[in-house]
Formats: sequence, C-alpha cells, structure tokens
Amino acid sequence: MVVNLKSKKRLVSRMMGVGVHRVWLDSDHLDEVADAITRDNIRGLITANKIKIKSFKGTSRGRAKLKKIQRKKRGTTAGSKQGAKGARIGKKRVYVKKIRSLRYLLKVFKDRKEINNQQFWELYKKVGGNLVRNKAHLHSLVKEIKTKPKS
Repeated sequence: MVVNLKSKKRLVSRMMGVGVHRVWLDSDHLDEVADAITRDNIRGLITANKIKIKSFKGTSRGRAKLKKIQRKKRGTTAGSKQGAKGARIGKKRVYVKKIRSLRYLLKVFKDRKEINNQQFWELYKKVGGNLVRNKAHLHSLVKEIKTKPKS
C-alpha cells in the first residue's frame, strides 16, 4: 500500500520544530504512520522510534580554522616586518612589559630574603628609572649587592 506521507512529515516537522527533510519514517511501519491522525498518535510513534529526527548536519569549520591560523602566522618573520622598530609594538608597551617583569623579579628576590627592604627600594628606583637593562643585569646587580662588604 503506497501512501503519500507528505502531510505526516509536515505535521511531525511542525511538532518537533525541525525541517521536513530531517524527519525520518521507518519504512517497515509506513502503514502505522499513515493511520496516525492526531498529534498524540504521532508522539507515540516518535517514542516507539518509528519516526525519528535526523541529526543536524552543519558546515565543518575545520578547514576555515586552519586557514585562519595560517593567515595569522603570515608576515611575522624577520624579512616580512615593515615599519620602524616601535611601529609593531609601541615603545611604551615594551617599557611597561620590561618594568613589570623586573619588578616581579625584585619581589621574588625580596621574598627569598636575598635582598633586604632598603636594597629592594634602591633597586626598585633604578628599575623605574630605566637604569636596569634586563633580568640578567638585575641578577648581576643583586649579586654585586650580596658580595659587597657590609660597612
């Protein structure tokens, strides 16, 4: 018995809030689906797995993500950089980053009791005044302070 089940599919799609093409009817139980008139009948068939909703098939973003990563990498090598030294990262941002890392290192030295409070503030002012070039320079200054005889 061949029955047009277009209206049944439409009813199921409206009930479930999906498109008509996502509604799947079990080919072994088409006569039961054709006999189902009310929404309750259809709900019963859905719970009995004679009517199913196919899962949503979206567009894969995998290739797009890979492409984005490749684009982001482009232009970061030494030969591709254009502009002045402070054009890509501003001078102030470089300075702030350096000062924050040096101040953190100073705090570590103080917490480890490698320098006392007075020495900490002496070095803190030097760091703030941009007299300390980098972490290695700060390490050497701390070592100098340690080796200096106490007078």
